[in-house]
Parts: sequence; C-alpha cells; structure tokens
Amino acid sequence: MKLLKTTFAALMVTSAAVTAAAACETTLRSSDTHPDGYPTVEAVKYIGEQLKEQTGDRLCIEVFHSAQLGEEKDTIEQTQFGVIDMNRVSLGPFNNIIEETQIPSLPYIFRSVEHMHTVMDGEIGQQILDAFSDHDLVGLAFYDGGSRSFYNSEKPIKSMDDLAGMKFRVMQSDMFVDMVSALGANATPMPYGEVYSSIQTGVIDGAENNWPSYDSSGHFEVAKYYTLDQHLIVPEVLVMAKSSFEKLSAEDQELIKQIAKDSVPVMRELWEAREKESEARVREAGVEIVTDIDKTPFIEAMAPVYEKYVTSDKLKAMVEAIQATE
Repeated sequence: MKLLKTTFAALMVTSAAVTAAAACETTLRSSDTHPDGYPTVEAVKYIGEQLKEQTGDRLCIEVFHSAQLGEEKDTIEQTQFGVIDMNRVSLGPFNNIIEETQIPSLPYIFRSVEHMHTVMDGEIGQQILDAFSDHDLVGLAFYDGGSRSFYNSEKPIKSMDDLAGMKFRVMQSDMFVDMVSALGANATPMPYGEVYSSIQTGVIDGAENNWPSYDSSGHFEVAKYYTLDQHLIVPEVLVMAKSSFEKLSAEDQELIKQIAKDSVPVMRELWEAREKESEARVREAGVEIVTDIDKTPFIEAMAPVYEKYVTSDKLKAMVEAIQATE
C-alpha cells in the first residue's frame, strides 16, 4: 500500500512537469532528496542539458528535487519498477540490496576524498556499477557525498566515551546501525526528512552527515555540536531504471552513459565550492566544532563491522584492492 501511494504521488508530480518538457519527445523523470541548487541536483540538470542539446530535443531530463517523489528507500523501489527513470541515491540504502555497495560504505575504508575518487573512478568503481544490473537498475556514475561526521544537540563529542548511550539517526542500512553500535551509541534508522523534527523533539540526540547536508537541512539549528570524526566517505550513485534504459537505442544508451561520466567533474567542482560555503555558514551560526580528535579508537572499533560484512572472497579482495590503491 505504501508503494502504491508513493507511486501515485510520483505520477501526480510527474504530470505537472509534462507541459514544461513538452518540447522533448521523451522526458526522463529523475529523483533527488536534496534541495534545488544542491550539487547532485545541478549535476543531473547538466546531464539533461547535454542530452537535450546532443539529441536535438529528443531526450530531456526533468529533475524532481527535495524528495518530491519520495524518500530514498521508496524511490529506489519506484526506479526498479520503472516509475522513476533516473535516481540519485546515497549508497547506504543499497547496502541491504547489493552487497558490492557495502564495501565503499565501510567506515574508514577510504583514507581521504582523493583516495575515494581514485578508487571509484577506476576498475573497482566500475565493478560496483555493474552490480546494479542484477537488480533492475543501470549504474551510471558516482558522485561525492563528502565525509560524514557526528552532530548532536547535547554536548561536544571529543572521544568514543562521549558517544556512549546517545541516540543517532542513520540511513536505513544494517551496516550503519552496526557501525554506531560498535562505537557505543544507539542507532535509529529513519528517512532523512524526519531528522530535523526528531532532534528538535528529543526522539534522537543527533545524526551524522557532511557539511552541505548539515547546512541545507537546517540540522545545525537544532544540533549545535559537530565533531569531525569523518567516519564515512560514502559516494553517492546515479542509477537508471533498466526498463527505461532498454527502451532507448544503443546509441542513446551509450550517450547517456558518457554524459553521466562527464557530469562527475562538474559535480565535484560544485561540491567543493558548496562544502566551503556550508562550513562557513555553519561556523557563522555559532556551532561548536570539534576538530582535535584521535580517530584511532574509532577505527579500531570497526573491526567487528568488517568481520560481519566482508565475508566472501570477492568482497575481501575488493577491500584489499582499495587499501592497496595509492
């Protein structure tokens, strides 16, 4: 019933865009939970502009931002059914669906953002994109999700001891629940759109995210303590419904794949600028930011998470390959 409701909502919102996209023969509907102007939203708009220009108005993309088509878990299902044509989603919600996505979602798997770029732009990244094909999806490109850190409404977190017993929202991923539990805190999976009110009302103490999301969501208004532990550097992924993809000609399929890859440096440039803007805005708002923190105990606490999720020879080889990547 929930899927039917969200599907109906998606169709209603889509119908409102038909007039705007009437100039195109085919308009692809793309979803994003982030607000208009966010780097991922603008990157998909770039794809749409290039696609429209290079196909002579045959193909266009209409981007529905701000979770207009639903929260990420619901939009994944809609994309698998072909109700939504394209979708920008965090890798976290895919962890329980596609095992390969668990590896770049592991805490502290990447040494830096640059390390993540090298890995995801290479053979390992392509291997993970290919894995989407068994789940009625086509993996197109990886975008940046920044480094994620804890923020809360109660106190500055300066060590693992400070996390004990606190309640943090995490994405709907078993791995992220286990990560928070390994640090001694309590994890509460919930949709992104419910976090602000949940912190405000005390249902949870805080959450974890990157600078732009912490800023654009307004979470810094209700959670004024931010600790740069940078436990996750999780890429985000742009996928397409396999049913929508297969309706296109081979030439158009290759064109979409190429333009999606071309959008990655565009997104990264926007992301870097947005991170700086968001950090400055948050600091100006008087948020207490903890930067001097020993990450070693955090990293060591992740041993049981790796043991639980890196089980097959394939996944172990992937971890080893990432760690060996310079």
